[in-house]
Amino acid sequence: MAKLFFCVKKNVYLCNEEYCKYKIIMTLREVARLLNGQVLLGENRLDEEVTMGFASDLMSEVLTLKDTPMLITGLCNMQTIRTCDMANLEYLVIVRNKKPTEEMLELAQESDMVVITSEYSMFKACGILYADGILPLY
Repeated sequence: MAKLFFCVKKNVYLCNEEYCKYKIIMTLREVARLLNGQVLLGENRLDEEVTMGFASDLMSEVLTLKDTPMLITGLCNMQTIRTCDMANLEYLVIVRNKKPTEEMLELAQESDMVVITSEYSMFKACGILYADGILPLY
């Protein structure tokens, strides 16, 4: 049985194949806007597109993924930045109103990451992005 995704933009349920056909993509600028987010790093990259996301506070899970497009997490420490760097992850959304330290931002900048913070919970942030077209990794 095909997995169905509800697409708010089209106001219909679509199977994965149909979803891909519509090429529903979102820019990082739109991600930040939808999440009422603050862009801390990577303002020059906000027109880059993202189609999928993954949410976790367990960095060990993140390391097992391949081609992780965007990480949404409430974990806000140096391990988060190091994990993103090791996993070649460029887009990081930190939720629950957590604020990275200057040291974290310096390390993220060295890896040319985009860092966005949001006051929303992880559940709310994921729900908003999913409803607007961001697919889950699995």
